[in-house]
Amino acid sequence: MPDLEQWPTGRLLTTAARLVEHAWNERLVDIGVTHAGVIALGVLAEQGAMTQASLAQIVRVQAQTMGKTLARLETRGHVTRVRNDLDRRSHVVSISPAGREVLDASDDIERTLVAGEGLVSDELRLHLQTVIRELGAPRWTSATSAECVAVDGPGAEGPAAIVSG
Repeated sequence: MPDLEQWPTGRLLTTAARLVEHAWNERLVDIGVTHAGVIALGVLAEQGAMTQASLAQIVRVQAQTMGKTLARLETRGHVTRVRNDLDRRSHVVSISPAGREVLDASDDIERTLVAGEGLVSDELRLHLQTVIRELGAPRWTSATSAECVAVDGPGAEGPAAIVSG
């Protein structure tokens, strides 16, 4: 094990985020979804049907990244996409009953992800929310629906989980 006491905070945070993402995906594979898919399903369940571009903006990933996530979800029957009547170039996405079941199952997985209180403490959540607000504000306030910011680089689906979790 590396000497974690010597690591800068940024490295600790990004490594922890990647490890949580990997742990999530290892458990979610059994229910046929990725962590990025759970995030998209959660937004659709909370806010209702919306365009792919709107969903990408809310999740803070590029529309192209969201398109890949939605394609996987649609293939498994977790979402439906229909042509937008107001703008025929776009689609309206909604969560399906199968998607709601997967979302419920993912809640159980989140509760058992890490033993103990380490990832569910209110103190850690408050610290992470502060980091996201302070570092994300300048990036997200300048992003338009056409140019959403990918939190983990172009085409990535990584720490977007931190954004919406």
